[in-house]
Amino acid sequence: MGGVEISSSDSGQQPVHRNSSMKIRSGFVTILGRPNVGKSTLLNKLVGAKIAIVSAKPQTTRTALSGVVTVDAKYPFAAELLKKLPESAAGPNSAPLAQIIFLDTPGLHDPETRLGRQMMEEVRAGLAERDLLLFLADASRPFGSRDAAALDWVRRAGTATFLLLNKIDQIAKHKLLPLIERYSKLHDFEEVIPIAALTGENLPLLLERIIARLPEGPLYFPPDQITEQPLRFLAGEIVREKLIQETHQELPYAAAVLVQQFEEKKNLVHIGVEIFVERDGQKAIIIGSGGQMLKRIGTLARQELEAILSQKVFLELHVRVREGWRDDRRFLEELDWRKMAGR
Repeated sequence: MGGVEISSSDSGQQPVHRNSSMKIRSGFVTILGRPNVGKSTLLNKLVGAKIAIVSAKPQTTRTALSGVVTVDAKYPFAAELLKKLPESAAGPNSAPLAQIIFLDTPGLHDPETRLGRQMMEEVRAGLAERDLLLFLADASRPFGSRDAAALDWVRRAGTATFLLLNKIDQIAKHKLLPLIERYSKLHDFEEVIPIAALTGENLPLLLERIIARLPEGPLYFPPDQITEQPLRFLAGEIVREKLIQETHQELPYAAAVLVQQFEEKKNLVHIGVEIFVERDGQKAIIIGSGGQMLKRIGTLARQELEAILSQKVFLELHVRVREGWRDDRRFLEELDWRKMAGR
């Protein structure tokens, strides 16, 4: 990943006040919104690397994921930002001028299982002690009652919020104003910024406005660290993403992925993964005729992991049936990346 650090090996590095004497603009920003509005796409684009899996299917993100953006001379949008930010914000000799810790949360929905309720608890936790909220909405969809209901989360949080109308690359520009007016009648947003997370349109403007709202503070993470999640967790998420992309029906919601082995050797990373489903029929779908589906999922995941890790990967996949795992508290705890990180 071009020398960019995901985390400290497989342990999940803790946030630290590194060089706390250096005062910059820094703070914590939560991204929230309904499923499939582009939250994970936005996080990945802002960070400049893939740390959250992306799928067209709802509820792909199951846990809150952090992304650390350190704005310095090496940052992808630095050239545009440095022209607009005040000179006093920039540190000497290309030192960081801002650090934003983003939190990508699961899509807002009405939970029907323990997993769903746990996802909504992740959202609630992500609204506490934030400097700013980003409420992301899909501008390409008609406004509906669920969009209005999602705004209740913003109101209850009582935190300054930007409205981001995403996917403006997919709609005619004249349709934006009525949508902005509709949302603005329901809540007093600090800023309303139309964006296209996939293409990066208006993201420099978004970052400029975010930095202007952040307090003066320390550098919480080393400049080359981009997330708290360990590589072990990312490996499982990549497998789950390929499973979601390659299967259909209810499988994306009924499947869980747990990394049982993550061993880094000199020239090889050995990763052992178990895929859990709730019924034998689902297991048969994932394995496929002659094992072809499982082989394809494994090949796609291995290729992406090799690109991320810049190493050869030996990936083993096994499919298990575990009835009712979505309501199994202990099993859900095993899936939590914080447990993998030893927290």
